[in-house]
Amino acid sequence: MSTSPPHGPARATWPRPGLWPVWVVPAFLAFFQVFGSLGAQHGGGSPGPPWAEGAGSGTGHTDLDALGFGLLLAGPALLLLRRRHPVPTLALTAAVTVLYLLRAYPYGPVIFSMAVAMFAAVVAGHRLAAWAGTGAVLAAYFAVTTAVGVPADERGSGGLFPVERPSLLAMTLVTAWALVVLVTAELVRTRGQRAAEAARIRAERDRRQASEERLRMARELHDVLAHNISMINVQAGVALHLLDENPEQARTALAAIKDASKEALTEMRGVIGALRAQGETAPRSPTAGLGGLADLAARARAAGLRVEVEITGDRRPLHAGTDLAAFRIVQESLTNVTRHAGPGPVTARVAVAYREDELVVRVEDDGRGAPSLDGSPAGSPTGSGIRGMRERAAALGGELTAGPRPGGGFRVRARLPLTGGPDAGEGSQ
Repeated sequence: MSTSPPHGPARATWPRPGLWPVWVVPAFLAFFQVFGSLGAQHGGGSPGPPWAEGAGSGTGHTDLDALGFGLLLAGPALLLLRRRHPVPTLALTAAVTVLYLLRAYPYGPVIFSMAVAMFAAVVAGHRLAAWAGTGAVLAAYFAVTTAVGVPADERGSGGLFPVERPSLLAMTLVTAWALVVLVTAELVRTRGQRAAEAARIRAERDRRQASEERLRMARELHDVLAHNISMINVQAGVALHLLDENPEQARTALAAIKDASKEALTEMRGVIGALRAQGETAPRSPTAGLGGLADLAARARAAGLRVEVEITGDRRPLHAGTDLAAFRIVQESLTNVTRHAGPGPVTARVAVAYREDELVVRVEDDGRGAPSLDGSPAGSPTGSGIRGMRERAAALGGELTAGPRPGGGFRVRARLPLTGGPDAGEGSQ
């Protein structure tokens, strides 16, 4: 998989509003509400909300005083708590906004604080509180303004709450405004949930792939160690047996031990290094393959086996997963021959056939085999080595059979598809 950086300069991206510092929106709203309301007052703005009866004529409003400025700043200040305490923030911001409107101060952008509080409550998941609370606030406000509101021809008459009475059209417009805010917040919340779920699924998939890759590497480590340690064990026995009688042949066996142990250590370091890597993608392209078949046969010959290798068909590059599986099947089969073929000279025949749509690997020997504790031949289909080879073949959509040969010995035959299969795309990245 390519790790080269993308071409071209990286473009700067602004953080999402949810990642902004909590004070950014309140600071903007405090400035916007104060100066917007001052503009409405000095510009002959309406004596109340534009939905009030007769609004917009430019007469009879309550000038901004200390209480008015305090209410304009209180809403944005309360929004500093919107992330930790969204429901209390909504309730207090609604109370501040309603009090400002009941006092009939110049109508400006005061309702934006309440809109942000409604939005924050919905996005935070307090949907019922936001919807029910907004409905209750609107109902109470309409009820109070209808009961104590000042008629349009009496504006400027003073009183504690000189707000005008709303019309039916005004109530409809305010309700529609609240619905727009709430529905928009619901859409943003739903989109955020979908993005979070998609991120969770991606993270889970990455963790699963990493776990599967590490299990695969652990299996590779097992196969490497099992093969090389078996060779070392056989050669060590030969060296001990011939050390006094035939020192030169014992020297050859010890050299084979050295080579096998060196290869085992090299592969083990590579696999363990990948397993220990933190925050890195595990390697996807295995290095072992049928290209190393000659070296594998040479090591088996050094262990005392007579190994014959036959390759037929149109030899061509294989998919990395198929190449690795074929190599490991041959390696495990030769390991089993070394372990269980019994005394005497043993010949192992390795046949690899390249066909149009599949690769056929066959390994057979003419040994007697050593009986297992239950009387079945060692290395039979019930053994863990055979089970591992069968799992390799099945993972690629192929199959593997193993069992005694007629006339003695053991045979392993694997059929690996060259196209398709469950893991066909693996290893090519």
